[in-house]
Amino acid sequence: MTSAKKPSIDLEQCLLLTGVGCFDWDLRSGALSLDAGSLALLDLRPDEFEGTVGSLQRRLPPEEAVRINYAVTEAVNTGADHYGVYFRARHRDGSLHLGHARGHITRSPEGLAVRVLGTLRDAADDGAELAATDAREERRQGIALMVQGTTEALSRAVTVDDVVAVLSGATGLDRFAADGLVLGLVEGENLKLIALVGHSMQVLDELKLYKVDESMPLAEAVMTRQPRFVGSLPDLARRFTRLRPYIESMKLDSAAFLPLVAQDRAIGGLALFYRGRRDFSDADRNLCIGLSGIVAQSLQRAMLFDEERDLAKSLQATMLPRGIPEVADTEVAVRYHAAWGGRDVGGDFYDVITLPRGRIGLVVGDVQGHDTHAAAIMGQLRIALRAFAGEGHPPATVLSRTSRFLAELDTERFATCTYAQFDPATGIVRAVRAGHLPPLVRHPDGRVGVPRVRGGLPLGLATEFGMEDYPEVRLDLVPGETMVLYTDGLVEDAGLDLDTGMRNLAEVLRAGPDAAEDLADHLSNALWERWGTGDDVALLVLRRHPDPGTPQEPRIHRYVHQADPEGLADARAALREHLASWGLGEVADDVEVAAGELLVNALVHTEGGAILTLEVLTGPPRRVRLWVKDRSSDRPRKRTPGETATSGRGMLLVEAVASGWGVEPRGEGKAVWCDFEVPDAS
Repeated sequence: MTSAKKPSIDLEQCLLLTGVGCFDWDLRSGALSLDAGSLALLDLRPDEFEGTVGSLQRRLPPEEAVRINYAVTEAVNTGADHYGVYFRARHRDGSLHLGHARGHITRSPEGLAVRVLGTLRDAADDGAELAATDAREERRQGIALMVQGTTEALSRAVTVDDVVAVLSGATGLDRFAADGLVLGLVEGENLKLIALVGHSMQVLDELKLYKVDESMPLAEAVMTRQPRFVGSLPDLARRFTRLRPYIESMKLDSAAFLPLVAQDRAIGGLALFYRGRRDFSDADRNLCIGLSGIVAQSLQRAMLFDEERDLAKSLQATMLPRGIPEVADTEVAVRYHAAWGGRDVGGDFYDVITLPRGRIGLVVGDVQGHDTHAAAIMGQLRIALRAFAGEGHPPATVLSRTSRFLAELDTERFATCTYAQFDPATGIVRAVRAGHLPPLVRHPDGRVGVPRVRGGLPLGLATEFGMEDYPEVRLDLVPGETMVLYTDGLVEDAGLDLDTGMRNLAEVLRAGPDAAEDLADHLSNALWERWGTGDDVALLVLRRHPDPGTPQEPRIHRYVHQADPEGLADARAALREHLASWGLGEVADDVEVAAGELLVNALVHTEGGAILTLEVLTGPPRRVRLWVKDRSSDRPRKRTPGETATSGRGMLLVEAVASGWGVEPRGEGKAVWCDFEVPDAS
C-alpha cells in the first residue's frame, strides 16, 4: 500500500519560477487547474479554458494528447510517483511549440492515484536533435500508442457496460483523438444508441432508437457495412435531412461513421466527431477502421458474455428458493452474491425449510466449482436435501442421505454444507457440518463465539470413503442471540489465512446492527465487497427476537457455554448491572450468590451449557426471580455435607439467600428457579 507523498513542487513555489507554469489535476473528478504561466505556454486565454482536460484539445494535436495520456496512464498503472513527457502545442497562429510536462502523482492510503501536481515549461532549448524529431515518425508513434492504449483498455472490458465505460470515461475521447463519440448496437431492425460522449452529443438523445436504414448516416454504415468519412457535416445535412437540426446544434466540422462488424455480422456502429478537421488522410481512415474493428471484437465478446451471464443467472435463480418462510419470534435474512468478473454463477446455496412440529431447517452449502455445471449440481443437491429434511429425519440422517445422493450423480464434484434444525419455541438448534465452516453466534452483549460443531467429510466424499456419520451438536439460542451461517467467500482472500478471515468476520459481526436484514447487508458490504469478489457467497442470518419483558416487569436472558471459562463471571456481572439499572441493587449480592451456585451445578453435573433468565415479578409481593435451565432431567438435591467436605453446600446457600426455590421440567431438561423478595420502598 502506497502512502500519499508531498509533491516536489506546489503551486505557490511554481509562481516564483520564470518560464514555468503549474497545473493541478484531480484524477477522480477530472477537474484541471492551470495557472497563468501554463495558459501562456499553451497560448490559451482564460475564457478559452473550461477547467477540463478536454478544453486543451484546441492546442494539443490528437497524437500529442494520446502521448500525454499514455505517459500518465503508464505511470498510474505501474505505481510510479512521477512522469515526464515532451509534447507539441499548436498556438493560435498555427505554429508548433515544443514543451515539457512533469507531474507528481499523489495516492490515497489505499494506493489509488487521486491527484497530479506538476509543471509545464517551454522546451525549445532542449536540443536541436529533440526539436527536429521527424513529424511523420512522431505521428506514427502517436497512432501506435492510440491503438495500443485502446486495445489494452478494452481487453479488460468483460461486459457491454464495461466497453461503454472505456469509451465514455475521462480518457475515452482522447483514445480516438475525437471531440464526440456515439456508439450504437443493433437490436432487431433498430439501432439503439448506448453511449453519447462529448459536450455537444447530448442533443442526439432524442435519436436513441431508430431503424437501420438509409435515413441516418450511422444506420446506413451499419446496413451497408461500409464506413463513411465526412469532411463537412453541414454538407451531410443536405443528404440526411432528419439530422440537420442536430448538426447545427453540435457545431462540429467532420465525422467518421463506422460499422462494427464481427464474424461477418454487423452488430452496431461507431460515429466519431471532430472539431477543426476538414479532411481524412489515408492514415486517418485506416486508423478509424482499425479502432472500430477493436471495438467490434470487444463488443462481440462482451455481448456473448452478457448473454451467458443472463442465462446462468436465470438458471441459478430457478434453483435458489424464491422466498423464505416466516418464523415465529425470529428474524431470518439470506443473501447470495456472485463472484465479480465471472459468469455470475456458482455452486453456493442456501435454504430455509419448513419442518414438522413448527421447526425450520437452515442450510448453507457450497458445491465445488464456479460454473454452470456447479450451479446445476447445486440445484439438484438443494432439492434432495430439502426432500430428506421435509421427511422429518434428524440432521445427521439428512446429510448422510444427501451425501449418498451426490455420490450417485454422474459427477466428480463434492460439496460442503452446514445443516441445522431450529425450534423457535425453545431456541434449540441441532447442527451438523459436512466439511463446512462452523457457524458463529453473537450473544446479546455483543460477544461473538464459535460453537464447537464437530464436522464430517464433505458430501459425496463421505459416501466414497464410507464415513457417512455426522456428529450432531445441540446449541441453545436465547432471545436476542444471532446465528450466522456462511460460505468461504466471506472469509477467504488470497492474501489472508482462514483464521485471520474468521477473526475479521467475528469483529465485523460484533460491531454490526441488531436486525437480521441490516446485519446481512453489513456483513456483505464490509467483507464480500472487500475481498470476496473472486468467489461466490451464500449468507444466512437467524436472530431470535429479544425478550426484554415490560417496563414494569423487565427480563434478561443469557447463555453460559460449558467451555467458556469467562462466561460465569460475565453472567454474574451482567446480573448485578441490570439489577442496578432496574433500581434493585439491594438484592444483587443474594442473586449473584445463588446464580453462581446454580450455574456451577449445571455446568459441572450436566452436558452442555446453561440458560440464565432474570426477571422482575410485580407480585404481590414484588420479587426478583432467577431461572437456570439445563439439559439434565436430574433434580438438584439439598444435602448436609460433613465439616471437611469440599462440595455439597450449593443448594443450602441458595436456600439461605432466597425466599423460595423450586424445579420445573422443561422439555429435555429442567429449570431451577429461586425468588428474592424486594424490600418495600416505603
